[in-house]
Amino acid sequence: MWSNSFMSFEHHRASEIEQSQSKVKLTDLLSRLNKEKQKERNSNIALSVAAVSAVTVFGIILSL
Repeated sequence: MWSNSFMSFEHHRASEIEQSQSKVKLTDLLSRLNKEKQKERNSNIALSVAAVSAVTVFGIILSL
């Protein structure tokens, strides 16, 4: 009888641990979202600089 209740307790405790590990904190999600936005912003800036540079170089070549 004691081993059945102990096993039941262990099973309950294991399911609690699984639930606590599967929960996602809102602050973690927001920080991850902000990091992704920053990466996207940086890549957009780099792409814009590359495009403007290409147009400038092309314009200089055409003016010669």
